[in-house]
Amino acid sequence: MEINIKILAFDLGGSSGKIYIATYSGNNMQLEEIHRFTNHGIALGSSIYWDFLYIYTNLVIGIKKANMLYPGEIKSIGIDSFCNDFGLINRAGDLLMPIHCYRDERTLRYKDILDHIMPPRMRHQYSGNQNSPSTTLMHLASMREAGQEKILSSAYKLLHIPDLLIYYLTGNIASEYTIASVSQMYDYYTQTWSEEILKAYKIPKSLLPNIIKPGTHVGTLRKELRDEWNLPPIEVIAVCEHDTASAYLAAPCKDNSAIISSGTWCLTGIESNHPIINKETFMFNIANEGGYPGPHHRILKCNMGLWLIQEVRAYYASVGQEYTYLELDILAAQASPFTYLINPDDEVFFSQGNMPLRIQEKCMEVYGSCPQSVGEIVRCILESLALKFCWTIDKLEHISTKPIVHIQITGGGCQDKLLGQYTANACNRFVHCGPVDAAALGNATVQFLSHKAMNSVKQARSIIAKSYEITTYYPTDTSLWEQQYQHFLKLYHLE
Repeated sequence: MEINIKILAFDLGGSSGKIYIATYSGNNMQLEEIHRFTNHGIALGSSIYWDFLYIYTNLVIGIKKANMLYPGEIKSIGIDSFCNDFGLINRAGDLLMPIHCYRDERTLRYKDILDHIMPPRMRHQYSGNQNSPSTTLMHLASMREAGQEKILSSAYKLLHIPDLLIYYLTGNIASEYTIASVSQMYDYYTQTWSEEILKAYKIPKSLLPNIIKPGTHVGTLRKELRDEWNLPPIEVIAVCEHDTASAYLAAPCKDNSAIISSGTWCLTGIESNHPIINKETFMFNIANEGGYPGPHHRILKCNMGLWLIQEVRAYYASVGQEYTYLELDILAAQASPFTYLINPDDEVFFSQGNMPLRIQEKCMEVYGSCPQSVGEIVRCILESLALKFCWTIDKLEHISTKPIVHIQITGGGCQDKLLGQYTANACNRFVHCGPVDAAALGNATVQFLSHKAMNSVKQARSIIAKSYEITTYYPTDTSLWEQQYQHFLKLYHLE
């Protein structure tokens, strides 16, 4: 076994990008953050875009920093990010248009038309994915409805953001399986792009690259980049490019566990040997998502997550009131419990802008009154999130027919102690929180497995559990939370 192997992991999230050097020494895996930058959608006219040039520039900065810190020692690079968003390139490799953010509301403008072309039930049956306005399919189909056929006809390939970055690093084109699997254009039964969906929405199959599995060596840094940046020929490996797939892979979970990858979204699910696609997964909008080869297929619900807190914090900052996340938790803990509850997945909370007002308006509609203080608003969010996790886990347990005893929370949201305790209380299950940088650790894990420095995911998870602190929360006040859960179900017709 090679000792002290170093790789570079780029983890791009909706609010920040992080670049790490991951080191594996045989019995320990450590991350060293070498570069971080903010990331956010940019509103322009009626659309929201990502600044792809800024993202690429920061990736380059990270690669250069890594080589300066460890010249000649970086064995490979892997990239993961949020899913669905894509760039279109022509045969010369030119980017044909800015990259829309998945929160862009163009799909909502054409929802009725897109649902008429193929009903949501049928889309779910073919793809196994959730029905959401944010999927690649919905955005691609919206382009045609918006009269952008010329752009589509000029496009040579569609590349999701990690694959697009890899293309500009290596010159090689491919579509990694985990990120392709959530596009609503992939068929788990044929294990390739869905002929039925592509035909219905008039999407040429030639637009979509060949699908490769995580762990595939895509190429090395292009010679002109190596010469310009004075770098060795570093390998680029397709990891689990969907950040949720990477985060799940790094979850040091016990048997009979649900996993919550907690960040802007909270992806609540279980691992399975096979897809489950039926009328109940459609009814509850539960998604099938690809994972690392083996029993790592994911069946999950995409719950709204800390986006609600992030937007509350952003609003108050915009009016001159700065709060840390810890300060928001302290204020929430001081507020009265269960005064207001919302359904966090209500579409009214999906878009940017004045989240406190949106929550107040929804509470006014349901209760006839609304939370006023910052603490009341944040407590409403955290209690509601925990209760929605409980609903989701109950549905997953029913659909899979397997008992769920433990909940493993990974990602940035695992640092929220109040949410961890509320989740244990609401779900009446043990909650284990950590590691924080799960997506980057999963990214690194695939690279170490590809280099044969590790022999299995089980070994990797055992090493991660030893390398990082895991905090456990035990359920309390369960009878009170059960009462509130029943109230929550009735309030939002979730029975």
